[in-house]
Amino acid sequence: MSIPIQPLKEIDFKEIVDHMDESLLITDGEGRVIYVNPAYPKNTGIPADQVMGRTVKDILEEGRTFTEGAVTAVLDTKKKAYRLSDVVYNGVPERGYVIGVPLLDDNGEIKQIIAQSRPIKTLRFLKNDYSRFLEEANKLQAKTVVLDDFKEEQLKESRLIGKSHLIREIWTTITRVAPTTASVLITGESGCGKEIVADELYVMSERKNRPFVKVNCASIPHNLLESELFGYEKGAFSGALASGKKGLFEVANTGTLLLDEIGDMPLDLQAKLLRAIQSKEITRVGGTKRISLDIRIIASTNVNLKERIKEGSFRQDLYYRLNVVPIHIPPLRERLEDIPLLCDHFIRLYSEKHGNAITLTDKHYDILQSYSWPGNVRELENVIEYLTIFSKGTSGVETSTLRGMLDLQDDSMFLVNHEGTLDEQVAAFEKAVITSVLKECRSLREAGSRLGVNASTISRKIKLYNIEY
Repeated sequence: MSIPIQPLKEIDFKEIVDHMDESLLITDGEGRVIYVNPAYPKNTGIPADQVMGRTVKDILEEGRTFTEGAVTAVLDTKKKAYRLSDVVYNGVPERGYVIGVPLLDDNGEIKQIIAQSRPIKTLRFLKNDYSRFLEEANKLQAKTVVLDDFKEEQLKESRLIGKSHLIREIWTTITRVAPTTASVLITGESGCGKEIVADELYVMSERKNRPFVKVNCASIPHNLLESELFGYEKGAFSGALASGKKGLFEVANTGTLLLDEIGDMPLDLQAKLLRAIQSKEITRVGGTKRISLDIRIIASTNVNLKERIKEGSFRQDLYYRLNVVPIHIPPLRERLEDIPLLCDHFIRLYSEKHGNAITLTDKHYDILQSYSWPGNVRELENVIEYLTIFSKGTSGVETSTLRGMLDLQDDSMFLVNHEGTLDEQVAAFEKAVITSVLKECRSLREAGSRLGVNASTISRKIKLYNIEY
């Protein structure tokens, strides 16, 4: 039996919008307010005539009505934007959330912007569902389902930047394995770019238009991880949704699943993960029905899984299932020649974001390349963003500021200073490396392990270079 559909011409969209409980503000392509619905002044306490005909930019600069406009973000990016914003409700600032959505013409230019908002206090009306809402919101912090916006952006420009032979080798591996369904294990220190490599594997695969689900195994409580991965049937446990719930394996079916920080997965759950990969099927918690899977598995970790296997905290058979194609991301200190390219990328990114362009000199690069980068590329990105915010042009990037940020207090610690013989420059660099590593380690043995030498060698070098630590 077909259900009759009401013709669009018989639907009064104006009436519908006027009766929405959510606040609605519409601007033209330049951010000038052309409409607010009746709920807007009711929810925000801002009279319609206070915003009508004015640009959101002017309203924000005035600072008396609301803050953090999603409209301005849409104007900058031509993409949907989510913001928290304070509005002055009856003279008192009140927090709300705003979603800005652009309407584009055939040429890709903004025709209008729709800003939907709601005071956060209205969430109290969830009443009995509020605790469950918070639980679900907290879970969302631990997983990311990658949507179309991500795919399009990744296809435009790679974020795996570098020209070193190490990066070229990684690119060779990615291009060969991405079109296959082989499992990939990505290893490397925190901040070195493991997730970026996973992203490149995804966008270069034949599954790039299918789901890409990321889950951080370390950020979800162990007692919840099983139900998050495999889902559950109704009544499976106390607090379960009455309708049951899909797990991340089901969400990722036909696509790709990234298991980040796989080394922190509980041992008992590792057996179930192995069984799911081997049999290509799962069963929800509390259920009996088998669900077939077609998933490409990518795993990543910053721990040594072989050491975990020796300790008995990671299954050897699971390791071999995941480690079909290994990709190791070297730390930044092992590919210092990539620093200029990475800096150029981050300068472009944050100059646009903060409206303040900077230029680095050879002296700045000497300083950057003399540091061991324990936080890897993520640390370098943070340094460049800081400099972009607080410096003004080339002259504004003080070498003393950069040295202070990296705790490099002395010119003798520069990798390249163009002064002295080769032996003298090598000795200066060796002193700089050992000094930097000692500051990060708790013992000579740990420092020696980091540098691939024994503790007695470190002790001898300390005396040779008169290193204080």
